Amino acid sequence: MAELEFWFDFASPYSYLAAETVEAAAADTGVAVIWRPFLLGPIFSEQGWSDSPFNLYPARGRYLWLDLKRETTRHGIPWQRPARFPFNSALATKTASWVEPGPALSRFCQAVFRAGFAERRDPATRAVIETCLRQAGLDHAPLERALADGGGDRCRDDVGAARDRGIFGAPSFVVAGELYWGNERMAAALERAWAVSR
Repeated sequence: MAELEFWFDFASPYSYLAAETVEAAAADTGVAVIWRPFLLGPIFSEQGWSDSPFNLYPARGRYLWLDLKRETTRHGIPWQRPARFPFNSALATKTASWVEPGPALSRFCQAVFRAGFAERRDPATRAVIETCLRQAGLDHAPLERALADGGGDRCRDDVGAARDRGIFGAPSFVVAGELYWGNERMAAALERAWAVSR
């Protein structure tokens, strides 16, 4: 079966859009989605950014919130501007790294995104992550592993894997080693995944 790697940071608004639409779009083309949460902050730091570019460039930030309102309305996706942007996505990402790949991981990731971008809850808090795990049908074991000594090792490895693929923003899609950046490139990435599987 064709595969699409979906790389995202939980604090990325456009990744939220992708997370809400990628599974249905992939199913239409017979493509399996591999969910790959990672921390974008270290990669931004390497680019010389100390904050989200949507905060560093005010005009870009104003456009973001207008565009997100339009796009979520167009797709029928629930949306509320986060109380803090960007929220700290480290705990959610570390926890996700301890969830086995598969449906439970996608459910957990979607729950985290909805907490941050539809419910104005802070995914940096333990209580929110515990709720998201329950919503995904999981116990607290991934969170406990994330909080233990060495619990961030997998997360650091995932940042390295993103770097190796040339990823510089989120969401990004990788098909057979080829990078597609941005939610608007999802359709092209899915077409490519379908083509290489033939």
